[in-house]
Amino acid sequence: MYQLSFSIEEFLTHYWQKKPTIIKGGFSNFSDPLSPDELAGLTMEEEIDSRFVSNLDDNWVAEHGPFPEEKFAELAETNWSFIVQAANHWHPEAAELVKAFDAMPNWLFDDLMISYSVQGGGVGPHIDQYDVFIVQGLGKRHWRVGALDEGQYKETCRHSVLRQIEGFEPIIDDVLEPGDILYIPPGFPHDGYALQPSMSYSVGYRSPKQQELLSNFADYVLAHDMGDHHLHNPAQETQETKGVIQDKDLSQLKAMLKNSLNDEATLDKFIGCLVSQSRHQLDIVSAEEKWTPEELQGYLQEGGAIERVSGLRAYYHENNPLTAYVNGDVVTVEESQQELIHTLCDQSVIIWDDIDNSGDAGTALDILSDFVNRGYWFTHE
Repeated sequence: MYQLSFSIEEFLTHYWQKKPTIIKGGFSNFSDPLSPDELAGLTMEEEIDSRFVSNLDDNWVAEHGPFPEEKFAELAETNWSFIVQAANHWHPEAAELVKAFDAMPNWLFDDLMISYSVQGGGVGPHIDQYDVFIVQGLGKRHWRVGALDEGQYKETCRHSVLRQIEGFEPIIDDVLEPGDILYIPPGFPHDGYALQPSMSYSVGYRSPKQQELLSNFADYVLAHDMGDHHLHNPAQETQETKGVIQDKDLSQLKAMLKNSLNDEATLDKFIGCLVSQSRHQLDIVSAEEKWTPEELQGYLQEGGAIERVSGLRAYYHENNPLTAYVNGDVVTVEESQQELIHTLCDQSVIIWDDIDNSGDAGTALDILSDFVNRGYWFTHE
């Protein structure tokens, strides 16, 4: 089990979205959750998002996986990296690392990105728009971080899929060793390269952009057949100039739009559905043999457990603890089942005691058997 050596609460007070920092020994006696060979194996899988980046002789190359096994036999000795996005979705031991950050708001968590680099390997100077904790594993990596981007940095195009900047003056210039953590808020340029074969674990957090909220809300309105009405004005009057939109008409059109955005119940449901959907593919496999509620009850009463698929997101709103949002699905229960909603969202593993204490075991088993059959939770058999 991974445990941080510092207080998340104090970190949030002094650093979160304020300034970058290095936490030496953020993990004591850090042990890598997977080997470079295991990471390479993940890059060969079709469903896993992976990349290869090389900068040998300042010639930048970037490729997307999956990669054939032969790829690894032809690599140079220096200046390349393999990167796997959402590794926590596919590697249980890697997912354990993320649990160390459970005190953070989980709905902001995006994914665990893992990179393996040989000497000189990196992705170049760039700026991200999300918060990230970069945990150093195997080896050492030299990191430089610059001041907050206020328009002073110039983008450069060394490769079509790499968004880099020309350079920056560092405010942090240091070497990370195993267990050290570098925190970088959004908008701070950074550049890291391996001094020796190196593993890095990037625990990323991001909120939706305003553009994403508006775009996805429009899709939500259409998908739920909402707002299907026009402006009606039975008291319409003539106007002297044909090119003008009168203030009263403009006000009514704006009111139609504002009314959609002022529907609190709709917005709550939309946001719950949106943030409970992962941006990365999940390892969801529907059960081949469907479970009945009675079969699931017997399995759990005999000491079995069901576990949520790693990376699958489940949340409830503080103002409505009777509705859960699970991978974009909405689950609403009676007041007696509030404990079940909390269990679904707060725990990754469910045992019989959780069902027995839920207030209505029958309803709980109906809901959970459906989720198991859909592959959202799985049994240990």
